[in-house]
Amino acid sequence: MFRQVTETLYVSPQIGVAEVAYAKALGVTMVVNNRPEGEEPGQTTGAEIEAAARAAGLDYAAVPVTHAGFSPWQLDGMATALEQAGTGKVLAYCRSGTRSTFLWALTRARAGDDAAALSDQAAAAGYDLSPIRQIMDAVKGG
Repeated sequence: MFRQVTETLYVSPQIGVAEVAYAKALGVTMVVNNRPEGEEPGQTTGAEIEAAARAAGLDYAAVPVTHAGFSPWQLDGMATALEQAGTGKVLAYCRSGTRSTFLWALTRARAGDDAAALSDQAAAAGYDLSPIRQIMDAVKGG
C-alpha cells in the first residue's frame, strides 16, 4: 500500500486508522493528509487519522490538495511538514498517492532540487511527474 519515494518519504492512497500503526512500525514520525475532507463517500476523516496518529506518538499535518491544482500555501504547508519531521520518515496520502507525490516534488523543486532526479525518484515508486514538469521548472529556486 505504501510506496517509498525516498529514504524518508512514503506516499499512499487513502489510509485508515489501522494503517497508522503500520506507518509507525516503518519509522514514520509525521503523517501528512493531502486529501480534502468529503472528497469521496465513506472516506476516513482527517480527524480520525489525526487522532490515531497522535495516539501513536506521530505528528500530523493537513495540507489538502484538490484537483484544481497547487497553490503556494500548499507548498509552504508541505515544506513545513517535511521540516518538522526532521530526520524522521513522512507518510503523505491522498486518494491515490499522486497528489502527495506531486506536492512533494513541487516543494523540493522550489527548494532547488534537480527536477530530473525528482522525476527519477517518483518513477521508481510508480509515479509520473511529467504532468507537473513545467511547474517544477517554474518554481525552481523560488
